[in-house]
Amino acid sequence: MKRKQRTEILIQEGGTLAKELAEIVTGNYKYLEIKAPHYGLTMIKMRETAKKSLFYLGEVLVTEAKVEINRTIGLGIVIGMEEELAKHLAIIDAAYRADLPETVAWKEKLKAAAERNNQQKVKEQVDILKTKVNFETMEV
Repeated sequence: MKRKQRTEILIQEGGTLAKELAEIVTGNYKYLEIKAPHYGLTMIKMRETAKKSLFYLGEVLVTEAKVEINRTIGLGIVIGMEEELAKHLAIIDAAYRADLPETVAWKEKLKAAAERNNQQKVKEQVDILKTKVNFETMEV
């Protein structure tokens, strides 16, 4: 599983799985906090659909953290003021980059979380579609 996909799953899941996985790593390994979770701004890049050109939509507040495990650096970045989640993401990233044996068992947990996230999205779509108005059947 790629880093981007793994991070999206952990963020969309709400942070409980990220906390659980990070606690597994911190219970078995020492880690060094290179940069404590801190706030910053980053530019959001968008693609304009008609001309296919890139432009900057604006800035968004992010929380960043950086840790080191077994001489391997991990980075966690999340939108908003989420210090704990950013730190957990950094620990998980460092664990994957250091190829720790614990990460092998996480694949199934991440797949299950992705499935739950997808089911939640489908449920939200169904709820939204219930409120959709069909103008063709309306009498004017």
